[in-house]
Amino acid sequence: MRTALSAIIIAAIAAASPVLAKQAVSHKPAAAPVARSGQVTPPRTQNKAAAKSEDEKEVAILAALDRGSAATPASFPDSVGWRLVEDPATGAWLGMPEKLVPRVSASRMGGRWSSAQGQIQVETFRFSEASLPALFEDEKKAARRQIEASVLRPDLFVIAGAQGLKSFFMRAEARGSEVRGVTVLYDQATEGTMERIALAMIGSYSAFPDPSAPAPPGLRRAVEYGSAIVATGDGDLVTSARLTDDCRSITVPGIGHAERIAADSASDLALVRVYGARNLVPAALSGESGGAVVDARGALAGMIDFKPAIVAANGDSAHEPAKRVPVEAIRAFLKAHDVSPPTVADATASAEQSMVRIICVRK
Repeated sequence: MRTALSAIIIAAIAAASPVLAKQAVSHKPAAAPVARSGQVTPPRTQNKAAAKSEDEKEVAILAALDRGSAATPASFPDSVGWRLVEDPATGAWLGMPEKLVPRVSASRMGGRWSSAQGQIQVETFRFSEASLPALFEDEKKAARRQIEASVLRPDLFVIAGAQGLKSFFMRAEARGSEVRGVTVLYDQATEGTMERIALAMIGSYSAFPDPSAPAPPGLRRAVEYGSAIVATGDGDLVTSARLTDDCRSITVPGIGHAERIAADSASDLALVRVYGARNLVPAALSGESGGAVVDARGALAGMIDFKPAIVAANGDSAHEPAKRVPVEAIRAFLKAHDVSPPTVADATASAEQSMVRIICVRK
């Protein structure tokens, strides 16, 4: 309507003044060039910056894929809470900024992690029957999406771009007809911080981990097994604090459910209590995590503390040797929490009877 009104005004002025009409015609915008048959119109100069940005994002994606699970960023601050986790819904492994996405729940097709206000969202998905190339094309055409970069390989694809007011990265992998993947969305206002984290997540993602292969360094499993030392016959156990971190439930097979009462991260000790336990054989104080060290008399001399592998800045894994937590440290820890273990070993009991298995199930 505004264009029509402008034309009427110009026509009226032109009728009154041929000079003004000539000036008006000379200021008309130039018509766009018409491409001849078989020719392609060259791209406009204003798109060069956007094309360069897309190329840079694709290079960043390829670099993240090349680094793979060794891409654990050593320079991420503690406030990010970077950790490799196992997704119980799909069986995949991926790096997760746990402190940024503390809310965990189930989604329709997998698992979901999100920040308190939803600025950051992570969702995994699994299709038992799907075509990877077809899914790639469908996801690129999804509503409200603007694709900025994409990579398609025979066994995986990565798509990055904008979705509404959020930026996103998606990675999917196929094995046979099954497809598993992850989508990372975050507010565009956090692009400066989150793009690097999202790339690390995409790079670390492993859709079909080999169950017989060693777990990658620092992996936080959805279900983890370990050992505990019986401290009292009433159900007080000593184990690794790291093993019992973030457990939704702790179970002692054959005995019952347990609860973590206290923990000391400096010594990596945790006090776990099995309620209703009777006739447990306590170890005399003179895992796997929490493995016991027994002296020649059968008394507990300490506990083996297995340190997880640390990923160096260059991507190589460095393993700290296992060290023994001395019995004095265990005694002091138990005393601080009003637990009094025996100091003399039961001559009729073996050291193995004072060890129990524990299972940690995380959310």
